[in-house]
Amino acid sequence: MTSVHTTPKTPETRVPRLVGLMAVDARETAQSRGLFIDAPDRPDFRLAVVDYVVRQYPRPGAEVPRESMVYVWFDFGEGDGGGGTREPRMPRPPRGGLRRELDEPGDAFEVVGSG
Repeated sequence: MTSVHTTPKTPETRVPRLVGLMAVDARETAQSRGLFIDAPDRPDFRLAVVDYVVRQYPRPGAEVPRESMVYVWFDFGEGDGGGGTREPRMPRPPRGGLRRELDEPGDAFEVVGSG
């Protein structure tokens, strides 16, 4: 059984850091501070469990009225973040260090000596 830490009933509270937490932990952390949480990029947010929060608003440490809404995102969005391609690319580079690319015979950009 997990215990939920409830803060004293003050009119304002500080927004906790939710980035890096799983959805279930983010919900519990926000609730323990008297805050509501919503995920604009996840209509099924109530069902999300192991997805990780990558952004939040307001920022951690901001002082907000109790029962305020904190927004979290699980995707970076178009053009933001991401780690690139992680799978191995084929073909792999040849062994033995760098190899010089040779000009093709009749190359259009072949250097011709002036003389």
